Amino acid sequence: MTTRAPPAVTAIVGPTAAGKSAVSAAVARALQAEIVAVDAFTIYRGMDIGTDKPSAAAVRHHMIGVLDPSVECSAQWFQGEARRAISDVLSRGRHPLLVGGSGLYFRAVVDPLEFPPTDTQVRRDLERRHPDAAAAYEALRAVDSVTADGLDPGNWRRAIRALEVLALTNRPFSSWRVAWDRYESCYPGLRVIGLDVERKVLSARISERVDAMLAAGWLEEAAALRTKDLSRTAAAAIGYAELWEHIDGGCSFAEARERIVARTRRYAVRQQRWFAADPRVRWMSPTAAVDWLSGDPASELSGRTRDV
Repeated sequence: MTTRAPPAVTAIVGPTAAGKSAVSAAVARALQAEIVAVDAFTIYRGMDIGTDKPSAAAVRHHMIGVLDPSVECSAQWFQGEARRAISDVLSRGRHPLLVGGSGLYFRAVVDPLEFPPTDTQVRRDLERRHPDAAAAYEALRAVDSVTADGLDPGNWRRAIRALEVLALTNRPFSSWRVAWDRYESCYPGLRVIGLDVERKVLSARISERVDAMLAAGWLEEAAALRTKDLSRTAAAAIGYAELWEHIDGGCSFAEARERIVARTRRYAVRQQRWFAADPRVRWMSPTAAVDWLSGDPASELSGRTRDV
């Protein structure tokens, strides 16, 4: 293999069960890299089996198990912490390898996205003043026609949110979304590899992985978390609600298992669609990804946009 100087930051993205953990471990060893996990749920402690946390034994990981599940995790918070982790890796002359399937968190980390503030009291005041969608939409159109033109007039909550942001920042809501449409990274030379796995193969892998996680003690892990005060974001992790329903007698174990598989497959489709919209993602098989990222110039990039 030939040796190539890697760019500052590399990312491996794709749907759940595509093989990101195995690929990233192999690539990290080849590049002497450190992995920065870009995942909405592996960030929580005590949610190891259900989030399929990677083993950190051979490769140093960041952003894994750093929050108690009682704490809310926002994209803005994740952005700051992950960027600090990347800076730390770079400062030590190492290569940051971003790995994950959470599209929002990925873009929050690599792109100059801004997250406008929120204020519960301001929002409630606006809701009282504009109690229905029509009233909120007309109020928004009067002060921010650009944002209003891009909204569904029947989306009351979105109109209220736009009015809230304007009240708090004196900036139109539309101005906060400029970076979303540009796909211009904060990290020069960023390369993003998407793992391309055929839909039927991915579906089978999801089923097999759920069974492996259940065999590893996922039900017991869910039971241990049942009595804890979980944050909204932690409780949204796929599978826990289904297992809690089984524990509470609301469904059989087999029914819970089927619901987890179905929900995971739907999530995988959403992940594929999210990353397919990013023109920076170059799609290849897991095997080709390992070879190419490790420095084998014979490995080809598909360079295509996924049809999902």
